[in-house]
Amino acid sequence: MDWITGIQKAIDYTEEHLEEEIDFEKVAGEACSSSFQFQRIFTALCGISLGEYIRNRRLSRAAELFAHGDAKIIDVAFRFCYETPESFTRAFTRFHGITPMEAKKGGLVKSFSKLSVKLVLTGGSSMDYRIEKMEAFKVLCKRTNVKKPMGMENDAVKDISDFWAECGKNGTTEKIISYFPNKKIKGLMGISFSSELNGNKFPYGIGVEYDGREVKDADLEVVEIPAHTFVVFTCRGKMPEAFNELYRKIVSEFFPQSTRYEYGWGVELEVYPSQDISNSDYTCEIWIAVKEK
Repeated sequence: MDWITGIQKAIDYTEEHLEEEIDFEKVAGEACSSSFQFQRIFTALCGISLGEYIRNRRLSRAAELFAHGDAKIIDVAFRFCYETPESFTRAFTRFHGITPMEAKKGGLVKSFSKLSVKLVLTGGSSMDYRIEKMEAFKVLCKRTNVKKPMGMENDAVKDISDFWAECGKNGTTEKIISYFPNKKIKGLMGISFSSELNGNKFPYGIGVEYDGREVKDADLEVVEIPAHTFVVFTCRGKMPEAFNELYRKIVSEFFPQSTRYEYGWGVELEVYPSQDISNSDYTCEIWIAVKEK
C-alpha cells in the first residue's frame, strides 16, 4: 500500500471513531505501519501530530453541537472522551478562545476540517545520499528513555533536546568524545533505538562507534547495533532547521518515490562531526535503517 492511500485510510478510520477511545496502533494498522513509524510520518507530512489532529477534530465537532442544538456541556465532554467536564472546558477554551457556555450563546468558534490527502507534484530538489551496508557493530553510549511522538507537543524532540543539554552540562558528552575511534562512522551520534519501543517510550543514546578499548566510565554502556542497510543522507545548514527540513523531505519525497527501499526498521543515527551546529554551513548526516522491498 502506498503512503497516500495508507494515510487516507488511517484518517478515515480516525474520523469514524472520534467518539470512542482511539487506539493509535489500530490507526497505524490502517496504513500497514507501526504506531511509532506512522506517527512520525503523519507529523512530517501533515504538519501536526496525530494526537493534535484528533483533539482538534473533536473540539471542532463539539462546537458544531453547541451551535446547532441545546447539547449539554457534560454530555459533549463525555461524548468526545474527556474524563471530566472541567478538562473538556479547558481544552475547548484553549482551542476556540471562548468557553463552551459562550459558544452555546453564539460566540465565534474555530472550524478544523477533516484532512484529505491528495497526490501533488513534489520534488525537483536534490538530496545527497549514499547506501551503507553495515555488519553488526557496537556503540559506546549514554542512554535514556524518551517519549514516542504522540500528543500536541513532540515529546520525543523535547526529551532528546533536554538529554543533549544535560549530557553537555554534566560532562558526559566530553567523556564520550574521549573514546572517539578511527572507525567507519565519523562523528558523535544521536541514536534512536525505536525497535526497543516499550509502551510509550523508547531508548535514545548519545555515543560513538566502539573500538573495543577498556571503558572506565561506569555510566556508559556498549550496545550492539544489528547488521542493517542504511540510507545515509547529507544535511547542510543551520540546526535544527536544516535537519527538520531534510527529514520532512526524506519521508515526503524520498521514500514514497523509492522503488527499492522501505523506511523504518528499528534504528536511526544522527551523526555530528562537530558541535558547531549554529554554523549556517554546518554538515551532518542522517542514517536510516531500511529494508529492500
